[in-house]
Amino acid sequence: MSAPAPPVSELLDLDGRVAIVTGANGNIGAAIARRLREAGASVVAHARRDGDVERDAHAICASAVESFGRLDILVNNAGIQPVARLESIGNDELAEMLRVNVVGVAAMTREAASLMDDGSAIVNVASIEGLQPAFHHSHYAASKAAVIMHTRAAALELGRRGIRVNSVSPGLIDAPGLDTSWPEGVARWRTAAPLERLGDPSDVADAVLFLASDAARWITGANLVVDGGVLAHNTW
Repeated sequence: MSAPAPPVSELLDLDGRVAIVTGANGNIGAAIARRLREAGASVVAHARRDGDVERDAHAICASAVESFGRLDILVNNAGIQPVARLESIGNDELAEMLRVNVVGVAAMTREAASLMDDGSAIVNVASIEGLQPAFHHSHYAASKAAVIMHTRAAALELGRRGIRVNSVSPGLIDAPGLDTSWPEGVARWRTAAPLERLGDPSDVADAVLFLASDAARWITGANLVVDGGVLAHNTW
């Protein structure tokens, strides 16, 4: 029999839990780390350097346990998003994309799960491009589709240990200078989004908080789309 549901006031309370956030020096990663800390978690914030996550997976997870005595939450946020036409992507570029965005997630999940107990949660940051590709992002879209499927497979295997694994798939998230560097893309997004705005990093952070918390205690293997409704459009 399942445990009684916690009161509403405690659903998003992460007090006493320890979380790792990879890529925490980025726009979205920093927001996630801040939100988990605000919810009471002790946060190990990993700053990605040249796509080194999978090389450091064991050390990152071990440092959380060494510092705080346990590991309850992993947020796999680190990733890269280069733009390139399909015919221009070389083997090295393709391998690097998959190494950082897919192998890094899988390695961190493996290492973290080995240290986690019942009630722990893993949240992977994917993308709506894992469901609907965009021009000049063929390698990126493929990597995020792999993250979504890895999430489901990991949920299947880790569920018997009480470890939940979910993903969030953000749409276009605002960043400093985006309006001026890509005005036509921002305008297209605002036109396409039913909520008529870009996402804010806090929108993704709140989705991650939900999936990491007891509010999502019976959710695993899910992919939560956070895109202001863009994927609600038909494609024909």
